[in-house]
Amino acid sequence: MRTMLLAGACACVAAASVYTAAPPLTSIAVPHRAAANVSIAAQGDLLAVAFSATADSGASDIYAAVSRNGGRTFGAPVRVNDVAGDARVNGEQPPRISLRDSRISIVWTSKGPKGTRLLQSRSGDGKTFTRAELVPGTDAAGNRGWENADSRYAVWLDHRELAQDESTMTVMHHQHASVSKPDGVAMAQKSQLFFASLDDSVAPHAVTGGVCYCCKTALAESGDGAIYLAWRHVYPGNFRDIAFTLSHDGGKTFAPPVRVSEDKWMLEGCPDDGPAMAIDAQKRIHLVWPTLIAEPGDDAQTIGIFYATSTDGHTFTPRERIPTEGVAHHPQIAIASNGSPVVAWDESQNGTRRIVIAHRHQMTGGAKVSREVVADEGVYPALAVSNGVTVVAWTAGKGESAIAVRRLEP
Repeated sequence: MRTMLLAGACACVAAASVYTAAPPLTSIAVPHRAAANVSIAAQGDLLAVAFSATADSGASDIYAAVSRNGGRTFGAPVRVNDVAGDARVNGEQPPRISLRDSRISIVWTSKGPKGTRLLQSRSGDGKTFTRAELVPGTDAAGNRGWENADSRYAVWLDHRELAQDESTMTVMHHQHASVSKPDGVAMAQKSQLFFASLDDSVAPHAVTGGVCYCCKTALAESGDGAIYLAWRHVYPGNFRDIAFTLSHDGGKTFAPPVRVSEDKWMLEGCPDDGPAMAIDAQKRIHLVWPTLIAEPGDDAQTIGIFYATSTDGHTFTPRERIPTEGVAHHPQIAIASNGSPVVAWDESQNGTRRIVIAHRHQMTGGAKVSREVVADEGVYPALAVSNGVTVVAWTAGKGESAIAVRRLEP
């Protein structure tokens, strides 16, 4: 394992495990379906997952499963979408689940008459869900998705302006985008970041243009009502770096976007790998994201996972590399019970991908990062904290895959 110290940040890797040995694993599956694309939410001991289940025909549906004991056991998965087979999801745009006052909200991407759109459904018991409703502002021409959502708001990437100029539209849904025109930055202006409230109390509107076409977005709220957004932006030179903005008026307006880190990842296309964000009790903003790097003393390039934080949303700390091995992707972040960030990702090892988790503990004079392999095989992790216990979910297996869930007891 190689680690990098960047811009004065101090990262020390602890080899010892911070969890009990071999924590039990729970498997959630739908018979004769491939389960994948999981998201997770927790409120006390109430924990819920949303995921897709795909038949051999290719038809995908959205399912939810609920635990009332912090992820130790789950009830039988329940189908959420009422129109069978209409879900259009993947690893960077899974169905998004959230909990508020013990009510479950799920938002997902679906095929519509003009392109793709976002739908939402809710449940009070996790056994029955309301008929799917349109997320306001998403029934437009072209594709949209790569969304994030909580119980009140949604953010997504929107390509309605690209659809109006099909002669320059080379972005294809559910795959890496390719840019055939010489000015990728100008083309990116037609790809927008949209925001709306799920109840339509805040009108859907574009926050900015110039977004990278198929990287997941991040959304978070703090206790004072502030709303935080993060995404991958296309900067001059075709550099695809992480951007951030916040709102103090319930999403009606947002501050000018801030560049989190000048990584200068130049790419004629989309990395298909976006940021993740969490807000702690002191309203500090914690961001993780992947970017292309060269290893010290080596001409080879790889993907690393980086971390930065901000207290005001205007300036971020210098990026700090999370200790990864192989090629790392798909980071997620949550705030542990002690207030420290916990990060999960998948990384390549011996021809497969495995699930890894790391805690970052602030110390006098620097920080200590302790990492642990959670599963020897898996992709696209999701994170939640249930009554002080970190819970990880991911896609496990191939073919008739399942959703694996593991509680990481200290």
